[in-house]
Amino acid sequence: MNNQKNLDFKRICEAIGYIRENFRSQPDLDLVAKAIHLSPYHFHRIFSEWVGISPKKFTQYLTISYAKNLLKNEGLNLFETLDKTGLSSTSRLHDLFISIEGMTPSTYRNGGKNLTINYSFSNTPFGEVIIASTDKGICYTAFQEHQAHSIAQLQLQFPNAHLKNQIDNIQQNALSIFNDDWTNLPSIKLHLKGTPFQLQVWQSLLKIPQGKLSTYGQIAANLNRKNASRAVGNAIGSNPVAFLIPCHRVIQSNGTYGGYKWGSNLKSAIIGWEASKNENTY
Repeated sequence: MNNQKNLDFKRICEAIGYIRENFRSQPDLDLVAKAIHLSPYHFHRIFSEWVGISPKKFTQYLTISYAKNLLKNEGLNLFETLDKTGLSSTSRLHDLFISIEGMTPSTYRNGGKNLTINYSFSNTPFGEVIIASTDKGICYTAFQEHQAHSIAQLQLQFPNAHLKNQIDNIQQNALSIFNDDWTNLPSIKLHLKGTPFQLQVWQSLLKIPQGKLSTYGQIAANLNRKNASRAVGNAIGSNPVAFLIPCHRVIQSNGTYGGYKWGSNLKSAIIGWEASKNENTY
């Protein structure tokens, strides 16, 4: 069994190396599988198990990462970037950016230049939060100690966006979660920027009931990625919307609470608060 795992790991490493060297030619599943001497079906299965995403998605992420560098750091235009990435049309580049980055290539290149983000500060049972929204939904929420630092962190997410200190209906609706039960959750709009895998993980967190806990391994299993606990952990750690996307409800398999972007003590306090509210409903 261990020998098979070692062999699978070696083949996946070879596949990753092949894709990294050749992603600009957009190799398909059959071509990569052939390069490491596996059937397409078997290669797709073990690659997804080890890496946590499909070979196609892995190629897309490399392509987007390369395109982002060309657009932002080398100053190439869309057509020059298209030629360098091996994509067949500007529409493919556009669709890829929308699906992975949540914005168009031009918006990314301009650092969110055409984006207006409202933000405000509000008190919650766990301290003050900054909450930010576009016209599509909540894009950022974080517990904070210093308002200036929180604004700077938001600006880092969207360096050229127009930030406006203003509370709006989208924010007010989302803030009601801190006072009401989680049955109001479906009405809250989110505007998230993340990879498809990250979005899958964040969506799975929304299914954990208030007062209940899950583990990284359970989340991975629910996504049919039983060997991707580490990738799940990374996605949870990248959650840009504190509390509304309840990453605090995920703990380690040994029962310890583990880390939390906004502090382990705060995580413990939130878990305890939710458990007490859950008990009071019975």
